[in-house]
Amino acid sequence: MIDTIEKEDTIISEEEAAQYDRQIRLWGLDAQKRLRGSRVLLVGLRGLGAEIAKNLILAGVKGLTLLDHEQVTEESRRAQFLIPVDADAQNRAEASLERAQFLNPMVEVKADTEQVESKPDDFFYQFDAICLTGCSKDLMVKVDHLCTSRNIKVFCGDVYGYHGYMFSNLGQEHHYVEEKPKVVKGSDEANDGPEAKKPKVDPNETTMVKKTVSFCCLKEALEVDWTDEKAKSNLKRVPTDYFLLQVLLKFRTDKGRDPQPVSFAEDSQLLLQIRDDVLETMGVSSELLPNTFVSYCFSEMAPVCAVVGGVLGQEIVKALSQRDAPHRNFFFFDGLKGSGVVDYFGPK
Repeated sequence: MIDTIEKEDTIISEEEAAQYDRQIRLWGLDAQKRLRGSRVLLVGLRGLGAEIAKNLILAGVKGLTLLDHEQVTEESRRAQFLIPVDADAQNRAEASLERAQFLNPMVEVKADTEQVESKPDDFFYQFDAICLTGCSKDLMVKVDHLCTSRNIKVFCGDVYGYHGYMFSNLGQEHHYVEEKPKVVKGSDEANDGPEAKKPKVDPNETTMVKKTVSFCCLKEALEVDWTDEKAKSNLKRVPTDYFLLQVLLKFRTDKGRDPQPVSFAEDSQLLLQIRDDVLETMGVSSELLPNTFVSYCFSEMAPVCAVVGGVLGQEIVKALSQRDAPHRNFFFFDGLKGSGVVDYFGPK
């Protein structure tokens, strides 16, 4: 899809050049053109979805479709800032539309109230990038598989209490450019000595370096063989949030929802049981995920949504603009520690 954007040679108007002046100075006109020619599908308008929408709209994509079939609840009003306080019983995507569009009138923002599960395969092919939040594991795997052959960038993310994650699949060959300090050749003059002849980095000059990186599909990333000796040896360095994600996705599959504060005691026990079952199936010890995890994975916390939504939004912008090295392929944020980590899972 990126190649198509380049062939169309998207034109930036004077008004757009003024609007995106800071960004053009930061990552260049070509990158902004690619971004300006891109259409993005965002599924799920909870707290995380609102943060992602804001970042993409302000960055200046061509179009953003907000897809969510759920109705506004008191919790969703508290969790995200695009929904007005008087929007009870409205559809979440429609209720978010006016404020989202107001952020940047140059972006075509649309609301879609249908269920993502009901969409035909070719619905997804009209987009350059798709971001899935609040979706089941099976749906994310399906959409990721559909889009891989079409070179459509796929992102997934969620926030569970103090924890949040993002996953990205940019295809087998994702091309991008990265700005690096320029290396200047040393002097050839005999009197300067051997040190002067060595290449040196000039901090005042930079050059653009073209690079390529490969990604794997979500199914492969979630199905690492932990009985493999090499994988076993790396277990101590694996973020525990990787296993927490597996547990929470299984909970969502089994219950059709995420853990809820109103059923904290019941859901906590179920989470512990799912933890034991999932980690045993994966061939790892349940001790990798201590019992205390159940106290910190309920509801969406606004600060965590802001962090994960900021990272997700930026990764989508980087992928579409083909500027700077992408996160490969997971980012996990732990609000208790106040830190995040990028790690790769899947075939090397």
